[in-house]
Amino acid sequence: MPDVELKPQVYKDPRPKEYFDRFHDLVRSEEPEAKVYEVTRVLTSLHALITFRARGIGSENVPAGPVILAPNHASFMDHFFTGVFIRRRVQFMGKSQLFKGVGEWIFSHGGVFPVRRGYQDEEAFITAFKILERGGAVVMYCEGGRSRTGAIADEARPGIGRLALESAVPVVPIAILGSYQVRNWKRLRFPRVTVQYGRPLRFEQIDQPTRDQQQEAADLILDRIRVLHAELGRLGHRAALQAARRGGR
Repeated sequence: MPDVELKPQVYKDPRPKEYFDRFHDLVRSEEPEAKVYEVTRVLTSLHALITFRARGIGSENVPAGPVILAPNHASFMDHFFTGVFIRRRVQFMGKSQLFKGVGEWIFSHGGVFPVRRGYQDEEAFITAFKILERGGAVVMYCEGGRSRTGAIADEARPGIGRLALESAVPVVPIAILGSYQVRNWKRLRFPRVTVQYGRPLRFEQIDQPTRDQQQEAADLILDRIRVLHAELGRLGHRAALQAARRGGR
């Protein structure tokens, strides 16, 4: 049976930049609200662990202090899968289209900040740097939009390279296996999901990296994700977990 098809992505948001300034101001000025973040975290963690039997490998590779978490992206659940196995709050760039209705309040008070895809959105970078400056964890996807097949993109978007080079904080590559089939819940099919955290890498700081330097750094991060994801796929969910347990002895 084929996977449930995703609706075509609406890439550009017609709303002006000024509409989103208040969300950036909120995230820059304070940590995510505990009552919003923790309630959401508990509910989504239970959903991930029970419904999708999500399991994590290598969460000890996520350091304390400022860090960029870089998972592959195939599902709306990926940011929850990324955060469920680490004991810290994570904040991520969410496409601006998420900020409407009740989602505006939940996302902004939960520490999510908008990025206007298809635009040179400097505000999203300012917010990300602010979070890192206060020791936070920022989730950023190398590939930009979601993969429709679960395959890793051939090339990264340069934005994560810029964030890594200008901040010089550790970047943890993360492979998520199985999440692209999460959408099959509509057919009562619930895939297993495994999350593997790779060893962090760090770049020498460059205050104003060129586009080529940004792209080179982004491609290196994506290559690390690709290797982790390929190994997970080769072993499979159960064997990867067994290998991790043996390695930890």
